[in-house]
Amino acid sequence: MPLIGVALGAPLAHAIGDTADYVAAAAVIAIGAWMLLHGDADDEEEKASRLVSAHGLALLGLGVSISLDELAIGFSLGLTHLPLIPVILAIGAQAFAAAQLGLHLGNQIAERYREAAERLAGIVLIALGVFLATQRLLA
Repeated sequence: MPLIGVALGAPLAHAIGDTADYVAAAAVIAIGAWMLLHGDADDEEEKASRLVSAHGLALLGLGVSISLDELAIGFSLGLTHLPLIPVILAIGAQAFAAAQLGLHLGNQIAERYREAAERLAGIVLIALGVFLATQRLLA
């Protein structure tokens, strides 16, 4: 999904020129805000039963919806003109490390901490977006 995002973001960056950095910062801020504000109203058992019974297009839609944040990050990446291979490798390494840590700690951490971690990730993304915009303004 990050590569698809880059494929969408890079041509847009070329088309809009210098404002691409601001659009990238706004996209990262929007992802962070979405992570903070989206409601997690469904309970975990209901989600699990929907996942088990999913098939066909529903399963494809589920996979796409899970990957939307990666798509948005790739889109922002395409806008920023960063070197693609090192960034994709860094994203892969980070995802691997986070998955391993999540598997190790998953059963030990209560649900309330999981939601707090999601909110913290949203705050970090917003801060990153503000940093990117501020850095561009000061350059």
